[in-house]
Amino acid sequence: MKILVAGGFGVGKTTLVGAVSEIRPLRTEEALSEAGELVDDTAGVGRKTTTTVAMDFGRITIRSGLALYLFGTPGQDRFWFLWDELARGALGAVVLADTRRLADCFPAVDYFEHRRIPFVVAVNRFTGERSYGVCDVTRALDLEQGTPVLLCDARDRESGRDVLIRLVEYAGRVCAARLLDSVEPRADSV
Repeated sequence: MKILVAGGFGVGKTTLVGAVSEIRPLRTEEALSEAGELVDDTAGVGRKTTTTVAMDFGRITIRSGLALYLFGTPGQDRFWFLWDELARGALGAVVLADTRRLADCFPAVDYFEHRRIPFVVAVNRFTGERSYGVCDVTRALDLEQGTPVLLCDARDRESGRDVLIRLVEYAGRVCAARLLDSVEPRADSV
């Protein structure tokens, strides 16, 4: 099953994939450069020195013959052309959010809503930063009713695992509901 991990620049996508992956994750990180400062908004991520330029990849085996394949998307607008290929065939997505820069996850939320890809929002809690509740984040992002919002620590394997479990459960419910909707007889066809 293919899962995307998306969100704004510097929110912790690479960290989350690395924390939960059972294999050494594939990373396409490059050092931040002076040229990138002209196009990338690094406000709030001052200690960040590298950036994902294509994707991150990790894997979690559920059982023999069943695995989650994790694809971390690049966060900067200039790499968004990769998202359509990465999203092809995805079961669902985790939109990682940073409440210091919550607006940075709007494009990812819009992307998955418009393509009807089930997603959860996982608020990465950064040490020493003000904490917001699930209801506050749901309201601020104007999420569709029922979209799960979770608090997490992208560095923590257990926390990341819990986010992925919730995503798979939610995506399963969404897919089952869509399937049922497609086979229910319409009132005008009876």
